[in-house]
Amino acid sequence: MSLCAIIILSPLLLVIALLVRIYLGRPVIFKQKRPGLNERIFTLYKFRTMTDDKDENGHLLPDEVRLTKFGKFLRSTSIDELPELFNILKGDMSIVGPRPLLVQYLPLYDAHQRRRHEVRPGLTGLAQVSGRNAISWEDRFNLDVQYVDNVSFINDWKIIFLTVKKVFAREGISSGTSATMEPFEGTAKSEDQ
Repeated sequence: MSLCAIIILSPLLLVIALLVRIYLGRPVIFKQKRPGLNERIFTLYKFRTMTDDKDENGHLLPDEVRLTKFGKFLRSTSIDELPELFNILKGDMSIVGPRPLLVQYLPLYDAHQRRRHEVRPGLTGLAQVSGRNAISWEDRFNLDVQYVDNVSFINDWKIIFLTVKKVFAREGISSGTSATMEPFEGTAKSEDQ
């Protein structure tokens, strides 16, 4: 399916790549290491959505400053995610599964949260159709594990159809306090744990 999608969408991919090059510069493709199935690290591909603008000390400016109007459009329509079709083709990802998060979060997961890596990460997932970046980290992880416990062909198709609906509605793009999503800092442990 990913190969068919790449072939069908190739004109769109080329146009978006050209626009990213014009509006945001190089590199056109944003690459980042992410943990996948069984926490195996792979390189995730996305279209670039932010500039590399830095402050006087050489540090990157906050996401909301570097995220341009064009970048916001790419994110709100999920077009920035299309290069992940190549990750699916390579076998790093699936169409549906928990979204691959940052490698730096790995030591912060508890045993329940870590279960999200029992399946391949996905282009879309249950957490994405249930609120995307607008839901809490705890809710996101619970939905990821709920997906892991209920993987089925029918559920995957339900998530795919809900994803199409969410993309057109452009819901849950950002959290309430950030242009993207606040960094995960671990789950607070109660005193009896």
